[in-house]
Amino acid sequence: MRSIVGLWRWRGNPLCRRTDRGEAWTALCAALLIAAGAPLLGWLGAGAAHHALLRTAHEQQRERHRVWATAQHVSVRPALDPDPETGAQRSRRTHVTARWTGPDGTVRTGTVSVHREVSAGSRFPLWTDGQGRLTARPMSARTAASHSLLAGLAAGAFTAGGVEAGRRLAVRMLMRRRFARWDEEWHRIGPDWGRAGTSN
Repeated sequence: MRSIVGLWRWRGNPLCRRTDRGEAWTALCAALLIAAGAPLLGWLGAGAAHHALLRTAHEQQRERHRVWATAQHVSVRPALDPDPETGAQRSRRTHVTARWTGPDGTVRTGTVSVHREVSAGSRFPLWTDGQGRLTARPMSARTAASHSLLAGLAAGAFTAGGVEAGRRLAVRMLMRRRFARWDEEWHRIGPDWGRAGTSN
């Protein structure tokens, strides 16, 4: 932003070099792209991600089924890394060997991890696919919306980062050109340095 302000303030100054103007214009274009392009691409990315995730959520909700299973064997693993200062512990994981009936009527067994109190012989719900195999809970529309929001924020952040990286690269090239011109000027006037008022 200092480059933009300097461009406006020193636009008529004869000491303002072409590389100074280029640096200022580069900063102005980058600021406009970040201010307008990053939110736009973030919004477009969030919309595309939300559409894809919502379609996936609908497919999962159609293909996955909630069934009741009977616990056969229960093993509780203690919480890891309890906090000694507060006495708080992480939630314990309960591993349950369960039995349930698939859509085709066959009895299936498997081991699942639950976060609730389950005892042997009790019934609890779990999710299966169309073949009766264990699967995760289907994605909800709310989860799809939150993930798409994160995707949009990431797209906007990557856009802003890419524009800023391009600006820095352009400024570095301008600086090299500026230093090269300084070297040319120094080679031209260097031999006459300190000889003001004398004729060649």
